[in-house]
Amino acid sequence: MAKVLLVEDDPSVRSALHRCLSAATYTVRDCGTALGALRAVLDEPFDVMVLDLGLPDLDGLEMLRMLRAVSDIPVVVATARRDEREIVRVLGSGADDYLVKPFSAEHLIARMTAVLRRARTGGLPPDVVTVGGLVVDAARRRASLDGSPLDLAPKEFDLLQFLAWRPGVVVARSELFRQVWLQTYRGERTVDIHLSWLRRKLGESAARPRYLHTVRNVGIKLEAPEPSA
Repeated sequence: MAKVLLVEDDPSVRSALHRCLSAATYTVRDCGTALGALRAVLDEPFDVMVLDLGLPDLDGLEMLRMLRAVSDIPVVVATARRDEREIVRVLGSGADDYLVKPFSAEHLIARMTAVLRRARTGGLPPDVVTVGGLVVDAARRRASLDGSPLDLAPKEFDLLQFLAWRPGVVVARSELFRQVWLQTYRGERTVDIHLSWLRRKLGESAARPRYLHTVRNVGIKLEAPEPSA
């Protein structure tokens, strides 16, 4: 299992996350300062870093810039900061993903798993993704279901592609809006309308899902249907 460097200044949060990640069979080392994290990365190899931005000795954004001068370790930022401009700055400074507190341990682990998967494939998502009978070709911007082409509007394709690159991962509606529409989240209606259109073209509904599953109070995930008995 992957080796995680957990960088969080709040002792109670750090302890809780350490327990959850260890229970999920990750090997975890934690620290509460930016300089401590930088020393740890230089001392030993890690597979992924979970980084809070509100550190006592150095702001996490500055620490991230320093880190990128010496290491390409995948970084999942986990912070209470939710300003869109801050998110853009952090991702532009080398973070691989951005998670806003509060979040569940399951959500964090799902994000870490996706980041590690991308790292194993060289950091780039594959051109063609297959999930069950669904095939999404990013290079040609085409999608098919059970061999039949899907007639998707541009945003419907973008939405399907984003979810297909993260099969089985629950993605919050706010994250979908930020990543697909590239705007500050302003409510669920736009996302829900496009999900409804997409479901119809996939031959399903929210009440009878096949590929797109709503996880109540959490978000949406795309996964292959269970094989028929």
